[in-house]
Amino acid sequence: MSGALEDKRTATRFRILAEIADRQPAVSQGEIAEAVGVTSQAVSEYIRELVDDDLVEKEGRSRYRVTKEGVDWLFQEARALQRFAEHVTDDVLESVNEDAAIVTDDVSAGETVTLSLRDGLLHATPGDEGPAIGVSTTDAEAGEDASVTGFEGVIEMEPGSVRVLQIPPARLGGSGEVDISALADACTDADIVLASGVEAVVACRRADVTLETWFSPGEVAADAAARGLDAVVVASTDAAGRVTDALRDAGVLFEVTEP
Repeated sequence: MSGALEDKRTATRFRILAEIADRQPAVSQGEIAEAVGVTSQAVSEYIRELVDDDLVEKEGRSRYRVTKEGVDWLFQEARALQRFAEHVTDDVLESVNEDAAIVTDDVSAGETVTLSLRDGLLHATPGDEGPAIGVSTTDAEAGEDASVTGFEGVIEMEPGSVRVLQIPPARLGGSGEVDISALADACTDADIVLASGVEAVVACRRADVTLETWFSPGEVAADAAARGLDAVVVASTDAAGRVTDALRDAGVLFEVTEP
């Protein structure tokens, strides 16, 4: 996910940098403040930080240009925003025409249901008490799947996180060099654990960590995070690059650490 969607400060930073790029080299901080919806003083402080971070260079009084690093950062954030928008339009909005949901209690066709995401799956509860509702088009008993349509509102969901745990490749000791207890602890709170590389699979088995899969773990972790789940990917250092590339392509924020 884009950093601009994660916190307000990054979003403001993104908008101000985009405004500078659009107006350069003659930049009016007052016009930017009006466009972004912040004070001129705030714009001045943001620009000072952007200069300090080498994303913007100052050429003179009220003259600024976005650096190559600034363009790269803008492009990365814009692509992440675009991918998120595509996910919403292609996956979320297209799917809400009619979708399957697990019902939490018996429902009848034509009954209004409240929608929620649990464990990354759509659930429907009889009633209209939530921020997102729909209408069941089939009869179903509790625990069964029902078809739902007529969606209204927005399903409340916090984006999930992804943590990539790097372990040594086999030539450097592999799973034998991993602190198994620390690995188990690092995976305890994850909603889903995946592995990339034989060394990672073996390490997880030694730590009694249940793996969801070791096929396309980066793509699976990205999809899980988009559905509000926290994922851990255990990967050998040789395989970690493929995982992080997939996460970047999906616009998902992640951290890389050791167990």
